[in-house]
Amino acid sequence: MSPPGSTAGRHAGRIAVVTDSTASLSIADAEVEGITVVPLKVVIGAETHTEGVDVTPDAIADALREFVPVSTSRPTPEEFLAVYEGLAGQGATSIVSVHLSAKMSGTFESAQLAAGRASIPVMCIDSTQVGIATGFAAGRAARACAAGGTEADAVGAALGAGEASTVLMYVDTLEYLRRGGRIGSAAALIGSALAVKPLLTITDGMVVPLERVRTTAKALSRVETLAVEAAEAAPDGVEIGVQHLANADEADAIAVRLAERLGLESVPVNEVGAVIGAHVGPGMVSVTVTPR
Repeated sequence: MSPPGSTAGRHAGRIAVVTDSTASLSIADAEVEGITVVPLKVVIGAETHTEGVDVTPDAIADALREFVPVSTSRPTPEEFLAVYEGLAGQGATSIVSVHLSAKMSGTFESAQLAAGRASIPVMCIDSTQVGIATGFAAGRAARACAAGGTEADAVGAALGAGEASTVLMYVDTLEYLRRGGRIGSAAALIGSALAVKPLLTITDGMVVPLERVRTTAKALSRVETLAVEAAEAAPDGVEIGVQHLANADEADAIAVRLAERLGLESVPVNEVGAVIGAHVGPGMVSVTVTPR
């Protein structure tokens, strides 16, 4: 049995794939892909919650609006070890563990510490990404295993997806990222001083400013345009998804336009998980593009 809060799926062959809850995989998607999800924690005020179990993105958005202190914490090495040993007990002979950027969370470090104590080989992968970009990387690893690939194939697939992904993010304010130490304070001050709407991206595993736009409408339009450019530059197609926190109308509208412009049947939209939501704040909209 998996630890409380984890999502256990089948594993292809003898290789199991693990990720963390910031990867934004639904329970159904994790089961289909055969991925086990280890949850992070969110602290709202004095109460600790488990992502994906007893806290919703809406609760995070409400807490942030009301200036209730919100923080996040990584899984402990012991929690990872319990997952790894549980998979070993189910017959896995090795594990590929794919996680959000090590520069933004200690989750990868916890996974590494647990891997050193596990009874079977565990290869920990820093996706250098966040959100569904990490989920896409974990999915690539799982599909490599399902196709009969080796651990090296799964590792290469995950690393390649992370390196190739483009994440484009609009936030109403940099304040939440500044509070959590996820972006330099100088960038936050510049954004506030000029009263601009910041566009962000992920570079070398860190959230960095990409462009500064004067209005929300122009910022979201620019996110859409850059996403189309990234998708059209991929010769073999892309995986693409839109995420948001308490901004469903804008996210849905962008997804519809992206599908039209890229000739896709649809572009999936989901609300970002509680942990990422705690750092980006209400109003965030992002688009992730990962070449196939």
